[in-house]
Amino acid sequence: MGLKKRSKIEPTFNMSSLTDIIFLLLIFFMLTSSLVTPNALNLKLPGHESTAVSTDESKIPEISISKRGTYRYDGSRMSLDRISRKLQRLARKNKPLITIAPDKDAPIESVVPIMSLAMQYHIQTIMAAEVD
Repeated sequence: MGLKKRSKIEPTFNMSSLTDIIFLLLIFFMLTSSLVTPNALNLKLPGHESTAVSTDESKIPEISISKRGTYRYDGSRMSLDRISRKLQRLARKNKPLITIAPDKDAPIESVVPIMSLAMQYHIQTIMAAEVD
C-alpha cells in the first residue's frame, strides 16, 4: 500500500517583500545622509609658500588661554565679548591673521569659542599648542 502524503511544503521563499524593504531602507538612508551636515571647523594646514600670508610677525595678535580658561589678548586679560569685538575690528583688514596659544592643560571648551569666532569673522588662525 503506497500511501502518499499530499500536504507537501515547498522550501521556496518569496523574495519580493524583502527587496521592497531593502529598497525603502536604502532610500531612507540616502535621504537622511544628504541632510546631515558635519559640525566641524575648517582648519588650514601649512601648505605651499604661494599660499602663505605675508605679514609682519610682530603685528599678529596672540590670544592665549590659561588652564583655568581665562583669555589674554596680546598679554592683556580680556573677556570673550571683548575679544569678539576686537576680532570683528580685525576682520575688516585685508587677510587678517591671529595666533591661538592655549596652555597644554586648557579646557577645550575655552579654545573652541575662539576658533569659532575666527571662523565666523573669516580670520586665518595659527594654532600654537605646546608639545609635551
